[in-house]
Amino acid sequence: MVRSFFLASLSLGLGLSGAFLYGSLADGASAQILSGHDSSAPVNFSADQIEVQDRADRVVVSGNVHVTQGNLTLDSARMTVAYHNVGGIEIDRIDASGNVRVTRGNERARGDVAIYDLNNRIITMVGNVELTQNSNRLTGGRLVMDLKSGRSTVDGRAASAAGVRQGGGRVTGTFTVPKDKESN
Repeated sequence: MVRSFFLASLSLGLGLSGAFLYGSLADGASAQILSGHDSSAPVNFSADQIEVQDRADRVVVSGNVHVTQGNLTLDSARMTVAYHNVGGIEIDRIDASGNVRVTRGNERARGDVAIYDLNNRIITMVGNVELTQNSNRLTGGRLVMDLKSGRSTVDGRAASAAGVRQGGGRVTGTFTVPKDKESN
């Protein structure tokens, strides 16, 4: 039953869309990149292995995990899906680890770990975070994507395994500048 649930109704709701709107690069930077993704689109996945842990209300997918929803893809080495069953299966959280990459069109986000809180519609990527759109690029320690507002924030601080914020990092970025039409 859980296997059929997972295959039929996994709902990621991840999304990258829009244009970078840059802010202060000294402590953090903001980007508007998460509008327009259809989180109700069917989800397809492939992996080397799936383990259903019914008593723990969790599914573990591992080995070259590849998930698609609409024109969005998520790739990682491992993914854990936490859910609850109250008159039907509802996914609460998705944790992806191991070279996590989220791609939509020419927009990409990558990091060591991604946590997607479906109840709050927030995706947090931690560790060696990079956010790119065409030749525009932001890097930092942590990326928080709010799917409700469409706002994303990159900061230089990564969280430790215990969830404690660590300082010292900075956000770096590169933005392309359009050529002046009159100077050509």
